[in-house]
Amino acid sequence: MSYCHAIDFMPDERKALHKAYHDHLYGFPIHDDNELFCRLVLEINQAGLSWETILKKEATFRKAYDNFDLNTVAAYTDADRERLMNDSGIIRNRLKINAAIENAKTILKLQEEYGSFLAWLRLHHPKTKAEWVKLFKKTFRFTGGEIVNEFLMSIGYLPGAHSADCPIYGKVMESNPQWLSDMQSS
Repeated sequence: MSYCHAIDFMPDERKALHKAYHDHLYGFPIHDDNELFCRLVLEINQAGLSWETILKKEATFRKAYDNFDLNTVAAYTDADRERLMNDSGIIRNRLKINAAIENAKTILKLQEEYGSFLAWLRLHHPKTKAEWVKLFKKTFRFTGGEIVNEFLMSIGYLPGAHSADCPIYGKVMESNPQWLSDMQSS
């Protein structure tokens, strides 16, 4: 059973949380670098945990990380790192916190060189999952295969976010005509 249909069998309190993400965010393109950074940080923090845990903590992540403003996070000090380590509203893992800060710095460098994180992603699209993983491991911190796969699926750069019989699948395809064109030509 695909994730799309698994939602139908969840208890109501879980279903609402997952359905909102599934129906309005998962697989849809993101055009704002701060939101792309947000999704990357959330995917990194999900490693070893359930996505439900991350969805429940998204608002506290946004607050803790200054709404994922790249310039602000890139300028975090040791005091900010300790503040985050003591924030029970997020995942308190030093490696994940350090990765978020260092990845913000990396994205700022990509913005200088390519104009935006989005432009950097577009420059490399399309790639296979293996090619993306290699590129992300070379460029970012704490980006293993599953993190890269989920990040790219969640923003429409790799297929698989929705099954073809999911009603959201068509909406995702319509929202990203370049991706559809790339997928049809490959």
